[in-house]
Amino acid sequence: MSSDNTTSQSTLPNGRPRLPQWLRVNLPAGPAQATFNGTLDIVQGNTLHTVCEEARCPNIHDCWARGTATFMVAGQSCTRGCRFCSVETLRQPEALDADEPQRLAEAVERMGLEYVVITVVNRDDQPDGGAAHYKRCVEAVHERSPRTGIELLCSDLEGNWTALAELLEDIPLAVFAHNVECVARLDSQVRDPRASFALSLEVLERARQLRPDIWTKSSLMVGLGETDEEVLEVLRQLYSVGVRLLTLGQYLAPGRPGTRFLPVDRYVSPEQFERWDQQARQLGFLGVASGPLVRSSYRAGLLVEEARADR
Repeated sequence: MSSDNTTSQSTLPNGRPRLPQWLRVNLPAGPAQATFNGTLDIVQGNTLHTVCEEARCPNIHDCWARGTATFMVAGQSCTRGCRFCSVETLRQPEALDADEPQRLAEAVERMGLEYVVITVVNRDDQPDGGAAHYKRCVEAVHERSPRTGIELLCSDLEGNWTALAELLEDIPLAVFAHNVECVARLDSQVRDPRASFALSLEVLERARQLRPDIWTKSSLMVGLGETDEEVLEVLRQLYSVGVRLLTLGQYLAPGRPGTRFLPVDRYVSPEQFERWDQQARQLGFLGVASGPLVRSSYRAGLLVEEARADR
């Protein structure tokens, strides 16, 4: 469902939109490549998973070349099957690894990170949705690197509000993030049936109520069939529940045509992303990253610094 603000685009022989120039990514070279390799060694040496790899993030070379990474905990298999995500889906993933929190903490320390994002796979097989394990990971990092800012990109925990309260109690976080992913109208097409825009909004609202001292953050993908006005309505709804940090980015299909992944509906121009950035700030958001290659963890520490400066 293209918008009037979407740049006209040529198509490939199969009818899919042709990838525009602004979505091309430059690979690192020289010292940047060496830093990238060092980050890869630390990640692999500690038997860790990163969302950078599992979700095939287009910014992996940019971030890893700067020695930063977003770690994915609780395994590399998710109990949900959203149609935008390349992470493997299993009804019964492997048991949670009790040693993972310490390996994660060691990796963060070795990398000397000032800010780290810890994201999770959904663990609907766990009574608490994996909340206790997520918390142990955060606490282990904080204990070993107390000056490192920590952001947790959390699941919806299946609406288990007791688990959410226990997760957030005394947890040493700078940011609690949870992504709405798409506009509400597209939930049934984009997300696993157990997820919903309404549930995600409630997770963010309750988190803000439980810990008003922690920033809440969310992310929205575009290019899935939404309209520009629907995007603006999502921004209004997120702001109304206390979210002050926001990322907007272009959806890029992680698989070939004919797979379970949704095709790209449109490639949104950088100019339209800039308009959303301005509109979000006018609404009152304090930290915003809006652009074709932006992902939910994109320059996460800088968004927090921006919000603190604005406040």
